[in-house]
Amino acid sequence: MKKNNNNIFNWQADRSKYPELDKNGKPIVDLASHKYTKIWQGPNHPGVTGNMSLELTLSGDEIVDAKTHVGYLHRGFEKLMERRIYFKGLATSIRMCVPEADSNEYVYSSCVEDLANIEVPEMALWLRTLALEMARLQVLLRTVPGQASTLSLGLGGQWGMYIRDLILDRFEELTGGRVYHMFIIPGGVRGLLPDGFKKRMEENLKEVDEFVEKIEDLIYSNSIFKKRTVGVGVIDPSWVSKYGIVGPNARAAGFKRDVRKDYPYLKYNELDFEVFTATDSDIYTRNQIRKQDLITTVDLIRQILAKMPDKGELRAKTPNVLHWEIEKGETYQRSESSRGEYGMYMVSDGSKYPRRINLRGPSYTHAVSLLEKMLINANIADVHSIMVSLQTCPPEIER
Repeated sequence: MKKNNNNIFNWQADRSKYPELDKNGKPIVDLASHKYTKIWQGPNHPGVTGNMSLELTLSGDEIVDAKTHVGYLHRGFEKLMERRIYFKGLATSIRMCVPEADSNEYVYSSCVEDLANIEVPEMALWLRTLALEMARLQVLLRTVPGQASTLSLGLGGQWGMYIRDLILDRFEELTGGRVYHMFIIPGGVRGLLPDGFKKRMEENLKEVDEFVEKIEDLIYSNSIFKKRTVGVGVIDPSWVSKYGIVGPNARAAGFKRDVRKDYPYLKYNELDFEVFTATDSDIYTRNQIRKQDLITTVDLIRQILAKMPDKGELRAKTPNVLHWEIEKGETYQRSESSRGEYGMYMVSDGSKYPRRINLRGPSYTHAVSLLEKMLINANIADVHSIMVSLQTCPPEIER
């Protein structure tokens, strides 16, 4: 590596040590030459990026080739659901992304409802919208400060996990569960808001507001965080459509993509919110977009609680769920998860079991094809930070 004396954090690669490329653009690496080193990062389960493995080829401390390896988690969710009756498939769907299981509940239930021509009651639509935004909030409370934790700034992550736990308290109060909720079910939802729920949620949201102010100084004004994230892990705008990039990763590259605006569902067309974009498309910018998403989500929850009725029908009438046969058909239903478009394709053959289920999770493209592209020329010290900035969920890949 050649050092740029103007900035101790700015390094330029010595390209004379880099491998030549074959006709397919792949590096020609001869490990016997001792110019390159191959190492493996992961798998180790404790982190969200630890559920998969990276095979890295290095020239010094710079990456010249990267390959992703998955298969270390429980797999086969789609096929498991195809062998379960419609109502039982719900409990399997939520395992496809544990941190934000409610998105799975929604797209699965929405597919069943579309195939069975079920109209969800008004009250249930509001409660579903609330549950999805609460899910987004608790994910972002971990993800936004978690980016700094990849650079050994763990205080923000600890604060975020505490505030997130308060939102999980509200989930437990509403659904009976903290992580897996199964609150959104085919036909509607399982219950109304408990007494005093709105007041307790508002108290939690005020703590979130204070938390956002704290991390503004702790993270975004931190010189080391900026030096390690500004200009690092840049997503070229030309990759966005090619690799199917969605959510904050796309919005940080200047693409105004949000399913809630592009394909309104539930009660989002009755809510007032903006979709923010940026153009620098590096780690710092993606994290800033997610911070803005967090602020927007807090505002949306307040709007939902103010606009939703106090009571109403919770669920449409459905046949006996143990003997529910759905007419032949196919459908694709989508939502905007914290990671971007999250959709499910479902086919019915007229039996009690779905003929085919396929999940469209953003992690499949972000954590495989995109990550392998982004890691080329990156420093090995930035690998974990780049992975976290893409906000991947490995179970979506091994579905």
